[in-house]
Amino acid sequence: MEDYYQILGVDRKASKEEIKKAYRRLAHQYHPDKGGDGEKFKQISQAYRVLSDDKKRAEYDQVGFFGQQSAGGSGSPFGFNFGQNDFGQMFNEFDLGDLFDFAFRRESHSGRTVRGEDIQASLELDLAEVLNSQKKKISLYKQVTCSRCQGQGAEPGTDMETCSACRGRGQVHQVKQTIFGNITHYSTCPECQGTGSVPKSPCNICHGQGRVKEKVNLEIEIPAGVDNGQILRIDHQGNAGFRGQSAGDLYLKIIIKQNDQFTREGDNLISVLPITFSQAVLGDVVKFNTLSKEEIKVDIPSGTESGQVVKVRNKGIPHYSRLGRGDLYIRLQIATPKRLTKDQKDLLKKLQKEGL
Repeated sequence: MEDYYQILGVDRKASKEEIKKAYRRLAHQYHPDKGGDGEKFKQISQAYRVLSDDKKRAEYDQVGFFGQQSAGGSGSPFGFNFGQNDFGQMFNEFDLGDLFDFAFRRESHSGRTVRGEDIQASLELDLAEVLNSQKKKISLYKQVTCSRCQGQGAEPGTDMETCSACRGRGQVHQVKQTIFGNITHYSTCPECQGTGSVPKSPCNICHGQGRVKEKVNLEIEIPAGVDNGQILRIDHQGNAGFRGQSAGDLYLKIIIKQNDQFTREGDNLISVLPITFSQAVLGDVVKFNTLSKEEIKVDIPSGTESGQVVKVRNKGIPHYSRLGRGDLYIRLQIATPKRLTKDQKDLLKKLQKEGL
């Protein structure tokens, strides 16, 4: 039995917004059009359909599954469960040709227009840069609206005409005969790409596409607390659509460079503070610079052992999706000196005689 929460990687108490963010991230990662796992994408989509609907989620939480039968049952591709007698009754009451025709029509008519393609890019950040929200400039090549025809695809001053392939409907269809009856499959018209019209005289620059590929500079808002490998979706900053259609989205992968002094674990930071033997034995208060260069005082308790950790609250990484921030953990490490002066050696010999 599939655990929809586990599939999306969210807690059972996750909010609808957290479920939506998890779905978008995974759907982008496993989408078949982007070379992802088609079966995994179906699982992710099914999990999101259930958990994003309050009624379906409540039912799922109560019984542990949704839209499935117990062992020995069978499932229907239309979301219903039928026993043997039920299927026979359905066969008598419905024309399966009409039923399949309806299913294909419903799927195909979800939209006439063809939006621009989604694109991907990456952005490197220093660890300290994730402490605050900021704007970052990136450069990339993508399809942009043609400046000559303003995205229409036609030479300035010329008209558009009805597409002869689809007769202005933006879609073409095929009818196939099967043992269940006629199945009608609709698809976007390849001539007009769903617009229903074509230019009489195509633009000399974009050749009727309404878009051209250029290098563009973008300024993007990066939220505080982003993590390494996280993917941000920037709406409408992908490729421009065909002949004035809406643009796709930009998926920006965040890459956090390693820091020599601090290591990130979730939203917490870990660092090492070398101390002397005398500080460990007697205790001390030392200064320490956080990731944000803020100077704080660290209390070293007397009798500290090497590896002991001091926790400093709210000095870690800001939480990405909620208020507050993680903590800073400072590991105290007793440093053994490599070279000693004669006086230092004499003192240590005296301590050695005292059993220290």
